[in-house]
Amino acid sequence: MHVRPNRLFARTLLAAAVTSAFPLYALADAPDQATEQDSTAKPVQRLETVIVTAQRRAENLKDVPMSVTAIKGDKLDVLTSGGADIRFLAGRSPSLNVESDYGRSFPRFYIRGQGNTDFDLNASQPVGLVVDDIVQESPMLKGFPVFDVDQVEVLRGPQGTLFGRNSPAGVIKFDSAKPVFKTEGYAVVGAGNYGTVNAEGAYNMPLSDTMALRVSLQSQHRNDRVHNPQPNAYTKDFEGYDDNAARVQLLVKPTRDFSALFNVHARDMKGNATLFRANIIKKGTSDLVDGFDYGSYPTDGGNNQTLRTSGANLRLRWDLDGMTLHSITGYEHAYFYSRGDVDGGVGAVYAPPMGPNYPGQPAFIPFTVETADLLPEHHQYTQEVRLESNTKDPLQWMAGVFYFDEHIRIDSISFNTLAPGNPQNAAYATQTQDAKSSAVFGTLTYKLSEQLKVRGGLRYTSDKKDFVAQRFEPPQTSGPLPLHSDSHNISWDGSATYALDADTNLFARVATGYRAPSMQGRLNGLADKPSMAGAEKALSYEAGIKADLLDRRARVSATAFQYRVKDKQLTAGSGTINMNQLINADKVTGQGVELDLQAILSDDWRASLGASYNDTEIKDANLFVQTCGNQPNTNGVNGCTPTGTPGPFPYTQKLNGLPLPRSPKWQTNFTLRYSHPLADGELYAFTDWSYRTEYNMFLYEAKEYRAKALLEGGLRVGYKWDNGKYEVAAFARNITNRIQVVAAIDFDNLTGIVNEPRNIGAQFRVNF
Repeated sequence: MHVRPNRLFARTLLAAAVTSAFPLYALADAPDQATEQDSTAKPVQRLETVIVTAQRRAENLKDVPMSVTAIKGDKLDVLTSGGADIRFLAGRSPSLNVESDYGRSFPRFYIRGQGNTDFDLNASQPVGLVVDDIVQESPMLKGFPVFDVDQVEVLRGPQGTLFGRNSPAGVIKFDSAKPVFKTEGYAVVGAGNYGTVNAEGAYNMPLSDTMALRVSLQSQHRNDRVHNPQPNAYTKDFEGYDDNAARVQLLVKPTRDFSALFNVHARDMKGNATLFRANIIKKGTSDLVDGFDYGSYPTDGGNNQTLRTSGANLRLRWDLDGMTLHSITGYEHAYFYSRGDVDGGVGAVYAPPMGPNYPGQPAFIPFTVETADLLPEHHQYTQEVRLESNTKDPLQWMAGVFYFDEHIRIDSISFNTLAPGNPQNAAYATQTQDAKSSAVFGTLTYKLSEQLKVRGGLRYTSDKKDFVAQRFEPPQTSGPLPLHSDSHNISWDGSATYALDADTNLFARVATGYRAPSMQGRLNGLADKPSMAGAEKALSYEAGIKADLLDRRARVSATAFQYRVKDKQLTAGSGTINMNQLINADKVTGQGVELDLQAILSDDWRASLGASYNDTEIKDANLFVQTCGNQPNTNGVNGCTPTGTPGPFPYTQKLNGLPLPRSPKWQTNFTLRYSHPLADGELYAFTDWSYRTEYNMFLYEAKEYRAKALLEGGLRVGYKWDNGKYEVAAFARNITNRIQVVAAIDFDNLTGIVNEPRNIGAQFRVNF
């Protein structure tokens, strides 16, 4: 094959970059030559081709003209060791962060800095989540446990002209293992510290020549590991859980040209809400106070959480002459109850001494805040019909329609921690929301030459939302207070892929994205009003290179991007009470780079490296928010130390020039795997590490609410035998046991949230 000089130069630079990061043990061609000369030589190891469905077709990842990361296989197994929930994805893909203020429920996703810190149960997010082709709109649906999953795909940048909802920041896509026409399965059981017991398994069996069934189950348990030293406390023990989930799929394929896949799934989780810990942050820093004890939580409030979700979907496929027709019908339902002591401590003004757990720290609690949020009503219907070409012609096309219908009700209840028995207060608030969305979308892809392929997509979206908030303070009532929005949008994207040679592709993409108006009404008093943020619109540019190197023993993907969002939806806290307000910033910009590397270092060693840089900025000269403790407390001082530009009123801060919250500039992840034949099996060790730099916890800047940089690692050591049928392994997550403040509550009593401590354990797996 003749390679032009400029192409050779580009591939040489890439190869030099890879070998600098991962020194390979030999030149690419040497093993092939050895194999030709010596029939006993080991076969050449090469990276497997990664197939993704980011563009709704099964394609080589290298041919997809956008920034995509796929997580599967050993890496996915290692990251979920120890019963981790979906937050294990944080930092494991460039530009991806995941966090939660609710614990194992309500995860919040961020891609390239764009996310949403809103903690209301109807919060919308700019990052879409798609599970088995079904959009998961409600935050309560987004934490479904990850088990028996083929692959996770992270699609960065606006999405919407190919499937589902319009997502201005990106999409995270989960694909479960599907039924096949053979008997197979697996079972895993594990145990660890804190009384952790995890079990999962799947059984696949053909029912006939035309039907196959796959049953997948998971059960996770952990004992309480945090305890309340307060006498006569309402809740004494925390952070234990029972989390059970199931998925049953039936594949019916009566003919070669038609298939129907039925999917029924459910989850039942009982545990605790996130622990908000009062007075754990050192004044003037974001350090933990001296003597902090993870296992102790002095509180006078209650804490418990229940989440039940269920759903079903039907995916039909007809292979017609020259085209394929898809119909995807989905239904999802959720019930949620979460109660927590949001003030994070004891007492209403001055509490009794908090004991040796926080020596020397004041026990100041500015007010009593214990609340419960309920989702007593929720259902979601989705319908997508998509028609696509299936020929090998230069011109390929796809067209579809999408419909979304959601109804939710939210109840917010407060409790009186100072009254005997901690009863429910008479006052409470309710919100109802009905949202409907319909869209028409399509794409055209044309192969102009053997090297150049171009694609363009278009989407029209219509969104309607009706919202009503009420507050009841018997005998008085506030409301009903209605909000309504009716918005329309046309978004588009265009991309191109150019093949420098058979192993190297250049790509470029420009895309627009859109998010419908958002509403919330967590009313705190009869005078409060609900808030609404108008629709946001994103414009994104990216370009990059994807290449297989060194005879496919190394692979690299590098992307540079830039975006701007008009009328960016943001969430402002009150600075003193448990409230949110939705606002729009005139503009937000972001730019950065992303890198993915994988390499076979030798017969026994494999490694991967991911990295991203994200520089975001809010640009709105007139936008300001209240800061923590917008009124002096009884000591005459504020709880935190704001550092940004003061706003026009006391205890406010301007947002112009600040980065997006929970958005670290640098993120990296690294894995290294060693495996070697031993006896009749394989001994292996797999370590993974993620690092992120500091970030602001809220929209404004304060010394106490600037999360410190964090490095976390995991290790798994195991042995497989009998051709991989059996496996035993030991694992550790957060092996350095680094504990620090990662989030906070926007009060004036330095209430923080810390990350998970070290988890260790062992697993046994059998495949059949």
